[in-house]
Amino acid sequence: MIKLYNTLSQKKDTFQPLESKKIGFFVCGPTVYDYAHLGHARTYIFFDSFVKYLRGKGYNVFYLQNITDIDDKIIKRAEEEKTSPLSLAEKFEEKYLQDTRSLGIDSITKYARATDHIQEIISQIERLLEKDFAYITDDGIYYDISKFNEYGKLSGRTTEQAEDGTSRIDESIKKRNKGDFCIWKFSENKNPEWETPWGKGRPGWHIEDTAISEKYLGMQYDIHGGARDLIFPHHEAEIALMESLSGKRPFVKYWMHTGFLTINGDKMSKSLGNFVTIRDFTKKHSPRALRFLVLKSHYRSPIDYNENYIFQVNQELERIDSFLYRVEEIAKKKNSEKTKDIIKKIKNKIERDLEEDFNTPLAISSLFVLINKVNTFLDSGNLSSSDAKEVIKLLKDLDRIFGFLIVPKKERFVQYISDENEELKALIAERENARKKKDFQKADEIRKKIEKKGYQIEDTIKGYKIKKK
Repeated sequence: MIKLYNTLSQKKDTFQPLESKKIGFFVCGPTVYDYAHLGHARTYIFFDSFVKYLRGKGYNVFYLQNITDIDDKIIKRAEEEKTSPLSLAEKFEEKYLQDTRSLGIDSITKYARATDHIQEIISQIERLLEKDFAYITDDGIYYDISKFNEYGKLSGRTTEQAEDGTSRIDESIKKRNKGDFCIWKFSENKNPEWETPWGKGRPGWHIEDTAISEKYLGMQYDIHGGARDLIFPHHEAEIALMESLSGKRPFVKYWMHTGFLTINGDKMSKSLGNFVTIRDFTKKHSPRALRFLVLKSHYRSPIDYNENYIFQVNQELERIDSFLYRVEEIAKKKNSEKTKDIIKKIKNKIERDLEEDFNTPLAISSLFVLINKVNTFLDSGNLSSSDAKEVIKLLKDLDRIFGFLIVPKKERFVQYISDENEELKALIAERENARKKKDFQKADEIRKKIEKKGYQIEDTIKGYKIKKK
């Protein structure tokens, strides 16, 4: 039984889709005016893994993600770069897709650009005006938050508290209430612009998402995800818009929000020089290290990124690689001796961990318990080939969700060499001895012999690592 922490109810709720095994799932995508950063990666890696988990449980998930390709930030950056907003957005949309693909994020059913859904946005505005939830001013069309008495139910903020909101709430002296937000901005002779019954202009930010989600998921759906900084005002505005249109409650049954990612304790900022893009990261570290870093922490908890943390992540990945290497060697053998039932117990424990608000750090901890216990069987020669195959199957099943456990042998750095490879083990031992004696010329000669045998060796502070070339 899956339980999810629901931002709307402020507690863990038993997960029950609106339609049996069918799930409508929406996650706020990027505003494409710059390269995606580690904060984006944190959110999108988590939801990628979560959707893969749901699909593995037999659910038919339609995973929708919007692309905000028209926005004040895009227009400002385009002016700075002396290009058109749509050209700039197209460029950074492609960069975003390249970056997310590099991280193994491939679960999205549909990407939907805001500019491809202008007619859907206009339709929502027409209906909001008809129902008197919106009003027209000289500079745009605004949603009147005073007409929706449940405004604030997601964030816990009241209408009065909304008066101090500043995140894309849209400043204008024409508004009835300071917290009102713009759903259509009239043109100031700027491109791009679209024709409407009220005049030329472009959409506001919040209504883009509701128009897109209504088209593909309907007026009510199961799960809405995003980073926690979107709870107010963005997700609050989405609820007000859609529940005003449909009259149905709730607009979304479960709201899931990821925690913040900081750099050495500080919020990412270009002015502080700690703004790390996905591309910056993958120039120094593997994509699987980033997936592991994200999933090691509970999705609602903050992550503080620093190089020491990455060093620890890489060490743990090497433990997994060495373990898998050893288990694969045993799986090739014909022995049939059965070991303890530990594999089944830990497999069941991992399943329970993931059912409890998709607790990936607890599941990963359980996995390392398995690695430690199975390593004792390996050390004593008591792991059967059938059990080894069960371990490999479990790792492969988990990797379909996590995406960092299994890599080709040629990409694995390990410290374990099978007993059958006595000649290679002897060369490694001889090289280590030469290094201890500071005979680096001899050590380098032995390294070349090792490479001729099809292996690459690398020296670290804590000893050597080796992998197949």
